[in-house]
Amino acid sequence: MPKLKTHKGAAKRFKVTGSGKLVRMKGLRSHLRRKKSNKVKRQFSSTIPVSSADVPRLKKLLPK
Repeated sequence: MPKLKTHKGAAKRFKVTGSGKLVRMKGLRSHLRRKKSNKVKRQFSSTIPVSSADVPRLKKLLPK
């Protein structure tokens, strides 16, 4: 059976933690930031865990 290839688009958007959990960055942070509060801009810089419903699908895209 051939090796599984990593989906490069998913690899750029999601990271696997040391314990095997998937984390992602928040969306809506690329532009129109001047009007957003400092609290909101600060929250954009943190990662959040991926929804449990999406984990099985993403595990197939990110083997290893």
